[in-house]
Amino acid sequence: MSHSYHTVIIMKHLSTSIKTLFVLLGFAAAWFPAAAKTHYVGGDISLLPEYEEAGAVYKDHEGKPIAEVLPWFRSQGMNAMRVRLFVNPDRYKELHQNDTNADTRYDPNACQDMEYILPLCKRIVDAGFDLMLDFHYSDTWADPAKQWTPVDWQDLTQSRQLEIIYEYTYSSLTTLKEAGVVPAFIQTGNEISYGMMWGEAGTKNPLKVYTSSSANWVRFVKLFNNAAKACREVCPEAKIICHTERVANPGYLKDFYAKMDSMGADYDIIGLSYYPYFHGDLTTLDTALSTLEENFPGRDIMIVETGYSYKWAVPGTNHDYQSQWAYSDAGQDKFARELVATLEAHPACTGLFWWWMEYNAFGTSLSGWYNAALFDSTTGRATSALKTICTFADADSGITAPDAEAYDEIWYDLSGRRTSPSENRGLKIGRKGKFIRK
Repeated sequence: MSHSYHTVIIMKHLSTSIKTLFVLLGFAAAWFPAAAKTHYVGGDISLLPEYEEAGAVYKDHEGKPIAEVLPWFRSQGMNAMRVRLFVNPDRYKELHQNDTNADTRYDPNACQDMEYILPLCKRIVDAGFDLMLDFHYSDTWADPAKQWTPVDWQDLTQSRQLEIIYEYTYSSLTTLKEAGVVPAFIQTGNEISYGMMWGEAGTKNPLKVYTSSSANWVRFVKLFNNAAKACREVCPEAKIICHTERVANPGYLKDFYAKMDSMGADYDIIGLSYYPYFHGDLTTLDTALSTLEENFPGRDIMIVETGYSYKWAVPGTNHDYQSQWAYSDAGQDKFARELVATLEAHPACTGLFWWWMEYNAFGTSLSGWYNAALFDSTTGRATSALKTICTFADADSGITAPDAEAYDEIWYDLSGRRTSPSENRGLKIGRKGKFIRK
C-alpha cells in the first residue's frame, strides 16, 4: 500500500472528525448564549460580626461545624455579599432608645456605621466576593414606611442637604477604597419607592414622592444623583442600584422607573425586594419582572432582598403559602427552587440576595425569633435552601443537570459519540440542553 494511499485514508478520517466537531460546535452554539451574563448569589450578612462575637456555631449541611464561614459560603457557590451602612446610629440611639412608637424606636440591629462595616467589608472582598454596599442615608432603618433624615442633617437647608449627601457618600467610599475595599455594586438608598430623607423621625408631613404627583421629585432626584456622582468619581467601575420594593404593584414600578429615567436619574440596575409573605406568590414576582423587562430593556434587575421561613410565620406575614411551601427546611427549599426557576426565566435578572441569611442563635444566649435565615437557630445547621440558591450562580453558564424527562433523550459528547447522562465524565449535548458530568 502506497504512502499516498495512507495519507488519503488519514485525511479522510481527519476530515470526518473535523466535520463532526464543527457539527457539534454548531449544535452547541444553538444552546450556549452568545454573551452570558454573570449571575450573583449571596445575601445581606451585616450582622455576622455580632453572631460570631456571641459565639454562634455555624454548621454545614451535614452538621459539621464550619471553621470560617465566609470561605465556606464561597465554597458553596456564592460570589457576592451585601452590607448596609447607616450614617450615625449611635446618635439615633441616644435620642430614640426609649421610644415605644414602632416607626421611630431604636433597633439595635441597625448598628452598622463605618467603623462597624469596614473590617467586615474587608473580610468579604479578601474572601473573593463582590461587595454590594447599601447606603440607607439615615441613622436607622430606611424603608417605604420611613426614610428619616440623619439627625445631624435635619436642620440643614435643602441646598446644604444636597451637598452633604454627596460629601458623605464620597467620604465613605474613599475610606473603604483606601482600605482596599472597592464595592462592585452600590445602592444609593434603600427601598426608596417613596423617596428619601423625609425629615425628622415621625414627621407628620414627610417629603415623600408619589408617581401620581410632581411634588418633591426634583429634590429627590437631585439627592439621588448627588449620591451617584460621588459613586462615579470614587468607584467608577461600580454599578449603581436603584432599590424599590413595590413588586406587588407592577404599575407603580413601571411609573416609578419611567419617572426616574425621564428626570435623568443616574443608575445602572433595578434592585427589588421580594418577600412572598408580604408581596404575594411567584406569579406576582414574575409579572413584575416581565413588566420591567418590557418597559426598560437593557436594564439588569437584581433581587437584593428575599427570604422565606423554615420554621413558623415571619412576624407581619399577610400571605399564607404553607400549602405551597410548608414552614420547614423542605418547604423553604421548595420556595428557593421555584424562585431560582422564576429568575432564570428572565434574562435581565442577574442577582439573588437572601435577607439576613447569617442569623443564627445556636450556641449563643440570643433569642431565636427570626426564622427565615439560611441557618437553623435550633441546630446551627445550614438549611437546604442555601445550597439551592447557589444554583442561580451556575445558570449564567447555561450548563445544568438534565431533568428526569431529559434522561430519555439522545446525548453526545464532544467527540460525537452517543452517550447517556449517567456514563462518562465531561460535557454532554442533547436536544434538551447541555450539562457537565463531573
